[in-house]
Amino acid sequence: MGVAERKEREKQEMRETILAAATQMFLEEGYDKTSIRAIADKIEYSPGTIYLYFKDKDELFYAIHAQGFVIMLAKMEKLKKIADPLARLKELGRIYIQFALDNPEYYDLMFIMRGPMKALETLDGSGMECWSYGESTHEFLKLTVQECIDKNLVTITDVQVGAMTMWSLVHGMVSLHIRQRLSIMNEDEKTLKKLLFKGLDQMLNAISK
Repeated sequence: MGVAERKEREKQEMRETILAAATQMFLEEGYDKTSIRAIADKIEYSPGTIYLYFKDKDELFYAIHAQGFVIMLAKMEKLKKIADPLARLKELGRIYIQFALDNPEYYDLMFIMRGPMKALETLDGSGMECWSYGESTHEFLKLTVQECIDKNLVTITDVQVGAMTMWSLVHGMVSLHIRQRLSIMNEDEKTLKKLLFKGLDQMLNAISK
């Protein structure tokens, strides 16, 4: 391995170390209470080192978003092969639920924790990619719902309402599960997970023609 390749690998490893530490601290301490200095102390480097990779805490937060959406989008790739839009919509919901179950920390940061939305107005072009990933997942949902409407497969006639309903249902269910609010149901973990997928199936049955 040449010098340039080694330096690039070390740079990537440092970036991943910073992101891992920041993810843990955002979850444990909250975004507002986590500082760049605190993150630097955790990885035993100076704050200046972090600023070599991220302009500020907002950019760091959205870089974590990007990682989560990249994972989600990769899992959604196989959906393009499903010709039936209603079957595709169901599988999309299942992938969303499974992503949340497999990656609760990412899901919390991406969809539950209140993020610094003002960063969208200040991040540069490269930083904005992390938000475009999220827009891509939502656009895929809308296109699938629209195809279901066009083929008269669902009772919903407004694509925005359909997409919002679908997203709200799966988000609500997995958020309650991740934040342990479903514990009041007095069911074991395996049963609760099954209920999430059954809830999705029931919703789709309700709107299908």
